[in-house]
Amino acid sequence: MPNTEELVVLVDENDNILGTAPKATIHTNQTPLHRAFSCFIFNSKGELLLQQRALHKITWPGAWANSCCGHPSPDESYKQAAIRRVKEELNLDIEPICILPDYRYKAEFQGVVENEICPVFAAKTDQAPIPNPEEINAIDWQNWDTLDTSNLAIWTQEEVELLKQSSQMNDFLSNLQ
Repeated sequence: MPNTEELVVLVDENDNILGTAPKATIHTNQTPLHRAFSCFIFNSKGELLLQQRALHKITWPGAWANSCCGHPSPDESYKQAAIRRVKEELNLDIEPICILPDYRYKAEFQGVVENEICPVFAAKTDQAPIPNPEEINAIDWQNWDTLDTSNLAIWTQEEVELLKQSSQMNDFLSNLQ
């Protein structure tokens, strides 16, 4: 029987691979630095798809966050991981572009630390998402220009602030329609 245990890629501060570890074991109060990604999905009206994380998640259960987050497997790129996870979580086919290739963060919530090198992608779709209940409790489309980030997960707050300062993001948004 094949091993289906999900692995995350452990890295140093320069994103050099140090090894792998089972995802189920690394999110603790001393989470090692590892690869992840965030994806912000917009529709042609300029609305951002937000998700409320499933209530049983180990990290940030029930928190409202960007459209999709996840971890690349050892054999895939950040972009490939974004495409895969968006399909798994939202049943959407996307073509993401990397807006913030060097985003890195560390944060703690309810005793669990996130410690990630986490490129941020943007994508457009007018498909209707079909949330996977194992991953997502609820979804909501919000206007990007009036987005209130005060109740969003800390990484989403930081990423939105950086995205709003990005000329590449402004170019992306101007081409949504």
